[in-house]
Amino acid sequence: MMPTTPIYLDNNASTPMDPRVLDRVADVMQSDYGNPSSTTHVFGRRAADLVERAREQVARLIGAAAGEIVFTAGATESCNLAIKGAAEMYGGRGNRLVACLSEHKAVLEPLRRLENQGFSVVWLLPDRDARVSADQIENALTDQTILVSVMAANNVVGSINPIAEIGKVAKRRGVLFLCDATQAAGKTPIDV
Repeated sequence: MMPTTPIYLDNNASTPMDPRVLDRVADVMQSDYGNPSSTTHVFGRRAADLVERAREQVARLIGAAAGEIVFTAGATESCNLAIKGAAEMYGGRGNRLVACLSEHKAVLEPLRRLENQGFSVVWLLPDRDARVSADQIENALTDQTILVSVMAANNVVGSINPIAEIGKVAKRRGVLFLCDATQAAGKTPIDV
């Protein structure tokens, strides 16, 4: 017998809000609604304090310093900013970008756009579990490579990439490494 109500199976993308979070959000929106960039008044200072507290919480979650955390509207904007920013900043040093074909659309689309603008994108084939190895990354790098992008956890099948190993390869070769950890944060340990 088929269920009469559909079953939602994409809780990584969006999920019902925990009632405690909903209560806190409502409280903040009613009492701390100031502009955190306008700290010349108490409303802005209270809002700025909340933003800084959130920055510290995110930093603790991923093993970073609070000053390293930059908030955007979401993961897609963050990926776009990182990819396009790297291409703009380091395009004079090289035009090669490396990514796995199983990356999220938020990574694939800006890379395809850069490819259409003349950048060379090396599209690595993932294994049957949607993973890419550090050896694949190592073999794809040249002196022209400016960015490697590999997600921490696959948003469709949930497989985990060997991010620490890939990061070591990129660092050793002097290549920027973008890791979209959106699906992993809060679910698996991350220490940047």
